[in-house]
Amino acid sequence: MVKFYETEFSSRLLIGSALYPSPAIMQRAIRASGADIVTVSVRRESAGGMAGEAFWSLIRELDVTVLPNTAGCMSVREAVTTARLARELFDTPRIKLEVIADSETLQPDVVGLVEAAAILIKDGFEVFPYCTEDLSVAQRLVDAGCRVVMPWASAIGSARGIVNREGLKLLRARLPEITLVVDAGLGAPSHAAEALELGYDAVLLNTAVAKAADPVVMAEAFRLAVDAGRAGFEAGLMGPRDFASPSTPVIGTPFWHAVS
Repeated sequence: MVKFYETEFSSRLLIGSALYPSPAIMQRAIRASGADIVTVSVRRESAGGMAGEAFWSLIRELDVTVLPNTAGCMSVREAVTTARLARELFDTPRIKLEVIADSETLQPDVVGLVEAAAILIKDGFEVFPYCTEDLSVAQRLVDAGCRVVMPWASAIGSARGIVNREGLKLLRARLPEITLVVDAGLGAPSHAAEALELGYDAVLLNTAVAKAADPVVMAEAFRLAVDAGRAGFEAGLMGPRDFASPSTPVIGTPFWHAVS
């Protein structure tokens, strides 16, 4: 079980709802992932019309918790307004908060993010902030009232996996009571397993599944990887060594000598 604010969920995999080849494949992939929480773009849903209602009906059929996001927002005002719209649309206090600094790299605007998070926390939101792996930023988000922090592994959609392992390890060590989710840049199930092995509570991904040759099979692969990574962390991983250590003991084993 993993706890987000005051609610517990069974799955440590959060998944997005964008970019799939078809709505039917999206539904099948989300089910195969075992995810309890699905992110939804507020801009997509609020586009309105029959298409928006049809998409929302598909999400409701999945019987999952919706986590609206402020994807594409590039200012504090825009992000806060979008979050408040999401609360009305989806009847939820949860929001994945994104404030983007650069449209090409999609790097978070960490200054604006902290400011927007503080406003929304005071407004009663449960904020899931997307940030870099910088400890000072994460600490400021916690000081603002965030009980969940979501540092990236690498740039959104890059599939590069974890590029600053030591930075993520430091966050885990210094924020032991905070729910930490690796968000963005995970391109392979092994990347997700690595995040869970580091002690992270969950991962959030979208592109790696939606753009796979077979999104349904890939979603299941990520589910298995998350379970394996968490099991490995809980079991206690062996630390790396700079020297060899035989896996088969030699003490007490027989030796044969040639007889001339």
